[in-house]
Amino acid sequence: MLAGWHEFYALLGTAAAALVALLFVAASIGASVLTPGGGATRTFMSPVIFHYTSILFISLIALIPPHTFTSLGITIAIVAAIGFCYSLLVCVRLVRDHVADVADRGAYGASPLAAYAATLAAAGLLLVHSPASANVLAGALLLLLVVNIRNAWDLMLALAKRAAQPKT
Repeated sequence: MLAGWHEFYALLGTAAAALVALLFVAASIGASVLTPGGGATRTFMSPVIFHYTSILFISLIALIPPHTFTSLGITIAIVAAIGFCYSLLVCVRLVRDHVADVADRGAYGASPLAAYAATLAAAGLLLVHSPASANVLAGALLLLLVVNIRNAWDLMLALAKRAAQPKT
């Protein structure tokens, strides 16, 4: 069904897996500057890893040959619904933590919500056998990838800045 998209999903999944691995390495190196309470980790680090893993999982699912429109649509809808709920939880954390930076609220909160909403729409389009489903799904996953590349970069800059501060 998505035979023409094989290379796209193979590359997208590979990129997501590599970025998860790099984030684990960076977090291991910067573990001494992560907050002991875990607030920054839960609000900023965990969502990036979650979103990369979602991209990887959907890419792998899309590469399974015997999928029907229905099986692929239902599987993607489940992943997207979980991602949407998780992103909503992150948005609530951003508001509760009084994150004033509009860029962070958009990148960690609103953009993933939009990407998962588009992924849900793609799943719905798959269920009605719409040819637009492949393009909508690709766009949603690309949005999620690009936003989380930005988020990972922002996170690493924040960790580097915190590590550079003199110890008191």
